[in-house]
Amino acid sequence: MRGLLAGLVLALAADAAAQAQGYARDGRTCDGYPRAPIETMKGMCAGLVLAPPPAGLPPSRRTIHLPRTLLPLAGGDWLVVDLGTWDPGRGSVWRLTPKPSGQPALRRILSKLDLPHTLAVGPDGKIYLSEMSRISRFDADAADPQATLTPVVTGLPDNRLHENRHPLSAFIYDADGALLVNVGAPSDQCPPRPGEARCAEAERHAALWRFAPDGPGKWATEPTVFARGLRNSLALVRTRAGAVLQAENSIDVSDPAWPPEELNVIEAGAHYGWPYCMGAGQPAPAWKARKVSCAPFRRPARLMPAHGAPLDLVEYRGAMFPELTGRLLVSLHGYRPTGSRILAYALDEAGRPTAAAPIDLTPGWRAVKGRRPSGAPVGLSVAADGAIWVADDRNGAILRLARDRK
Repeated sequence: MRGLLAGLVLALAADAAAQAQGYARDGRTCDGYPRAPIETMKGMCAGLVLAPPPAGLPPSRRTIHLPRTLLPLAGGDWLVVDLGTWDPGRGSVWRLTPKPSGQPALRRILSKLDLPHTLAVGPDGKIYLSEMSRISRFDADAADPQATLTPVVTGLPDNRLHENRHPLSAFIYDADGALLVNVGAPSDQCPPRPGEARCAEAERHAALWRFAPDGPGKWATEPTVFARGLRNSLALVRTRAGAVLQAENSIDVSDPAWPPEELNVIEAGAHYGWPYCMGAGQPAPAWKARKVSCAPFRRPARLMPAHGAPLDLVEYRGAMFPELTGRLLVSLHGYRPTGSRILAYALDEAGRPTAAAPIDLTPGWRAVKGRRPSGAPVGLSVAADGAIWVADDRNGAILRLARDRK
């Protein structure tokens, strides 16, 4: 593992040199915004809503440091979750007013957050935010939004980076209003200890927790484990047809082609294999000697590119791209060649992935010196006009994928 981490550090260091250049501009626009030099599917272009700092300036000069997720508001403003750094207490939420002709107006409305990630509108129409160990509600339109920040779910694992591996929380709402919350694995493969036949971490962690509804804006204080064997479930969605889908960030190994990431259809009570089995029922290296059977575990609905690092799922229902209607958009954040892109998978009438090949929305988003850095898409959101907004955290950018009207 030490060699793998060293390779990751070197790869990220090499990529950092490309990131410093930012996105080049040539005076062209994409539906009114400065055009980013990203190769997209036919009929689409990428516009810069929030650009990284000019070449030569360090990331510390950014206003928004690590944009992770986006939420549109009525009237055209957006909320942006800024992770800040990977240290607790450095996260923020910003209110962004787009300006196609220049940098957007920004106002920080929440600060001193502990590794914030997901923003969503709840069944009651109010806005909810996940942090490392809690989910809170707040009023973005209040004179002082910080004063309205009220925890509604507490006691999520305090998975601090370097002490544990997956500190971020994500959540969605089930059909009955229950909260389904990601609880990441505290390790990569949970290597077995002498005398242990199973991984104790996998009993409650590496799972989705369910907090039952307990009245408007309220949930049970004690969760149940909804599904197990899910190493890291930051990418979650409940489709219009009612299927709960999860995109799995699989284990870290040096093999560039294995294991594949997974697209799972989540069923209550099912176990999806971590840490014992990966992909299409293949034993994980740390557990191969224990001869654990993969038969009891639920298989993925689709296999996705190895080490792509899927971080968000959105079902597209906008008007701008009819060819994407009903497809599942997946952001691949990974630094390896399989990452730095957005894929669109077909769904069937039940909201489950089909076997059809995905559409690559951004086939040219790897670093090109003098033109662009490697993309690092995280949060995806569909605007009222059908444009697809993307948070590019490593580059401190927000992009808008729109119909190319040139």
